[in-house]
Amino acid sequence: MTCPTRSAADPTHGDAVGIIGLGLVGSALADLLLARGWPVLGCDIDAGRREWLVARGGSLAETPAAVAAHCARVVLALMTTDVVVEVVEGDHGLMTGPRRPSCIVDTTTGDPDATAALAARLAARDIAYLDATISGSSEQIRRRDGTFMVGGSAAALAQCRDLLAVFSDHIHHLGPAGSGNRAKLASNLILGLNRLALAEGLVLAERLGLDLPVFLALLKDTPAYSVAVDTKGLKMITADFTPVARMRQHLKDVELILACGRRAGQELPLSAAHRELLAQAVAAGDGDLDNAAVIRQLRRLRPGLAAVPGAASSD
Repeated sequence: MTCPTRSAADPTHGDAVGIIGLGLVGSALADLLLARGWPVLGCDIDAGRREWLVARGGSLAETPAAVAAHCARVVLALMTTDVVVEVVEGDHGLMTGPRRPSCIVDTTTGDPDATAALAARLAARDIAYLDATISGSSEQIRRRDGTFMVGGSAAALAQCRDLLAVFSDHIHHLGPAGSGNRAKLASNLILGLNRLALAEGLVLAERLGLDLPVFLALLKDTPAYSVAVDTKGLKMITADFTPVARMRQHLKDVELILACGRRAGQELPLSAAHRELLAQAVAAGDGDLDNAAVIRQLRRLRPGLAAVPGAASSD
C-alpha cells in the first residue's frame, strides 16, 4: 500500500492532524506525518518535546482544547487511560472548547473497560473513537513496521483509515472499542515473556562461560529463536539500553495484564513473576532504560536470592 501524502498546509480545522503526547511513540507518528506533508499540531507538557516538534516543522498548541480548535482528527499517545480521560474530558480537554474533534485515535495501551466506557461517552456526543494500540517499538513505528490493533466501530475506522495508512500497512480491526487494548495486552504478555526468556537464557549462557555473540547467533538457527533475539539480543549483550520502549512502561502494561486476568478469572503465574522482576528493576533505578535492561535485574540475582519475593531460596 502506498502511504497517503499531503501538500504542506497551515493547521486549519479538518486538515491538520493533532497529536497529544510527543514521547517515543507520539514523536514517531509525528515524523511519519510530517515526512509525507501532513500538517501536525502537537501538544505536550515537556518543553524539550515541544521544541523537537517545531524543529521538525510541526506547530504547537498550548492545550488539548486548542488542538481540537484546529484539528478534526486527533491522535493520542499517552501513558495511561487515566491521562487519556483527563486530556479528553478534563479542564482544557478536547471536549471543553468551542470546537471538538470528529474522531479520536488513541494509541495508548490502557485499561480496556475504561477505554470502552470512554468510547461510549464520546459516541453519545457523535464523536468517533478508536483504541488503536500498536505492537512495535518506536523505531519499528518510524519504519512503518508497527502493527495496529484497532477497537471501535467500522464507521469510525473508515473515518481514519487514510490516517492509519500513513503509519502502517498492518491494521487489524478486532471489534468494538476496548478490543484493541485487549489484544495489545494479550500480545504484550507473549512479547514480554519472550524477551524475559531471552534475557534469562543469555545470563545462564554467560555464567556457563559461553561467548555471548556466538551464542546469540546460534539462537537464530534453533527453535529457540524469537523476534526478541533480533530486536533485543544485541542490546542485551552490549548493554545498549537507550530506550525505544521503557521498562517503566512495560511494568505498567504487565500490571494491566494481571488486572485483566483477575477480572477474567484467569491466573497468570508467569506474568506475576515477570511483574516482580520488573518492579525490582524499576526500584533499582532502571525504569527509564529500554526494556532490554531486564537482563540487568537477572544478573543481580544469585543463588539464595529469590527472583520473586517470598519464593523459596535455593540451597
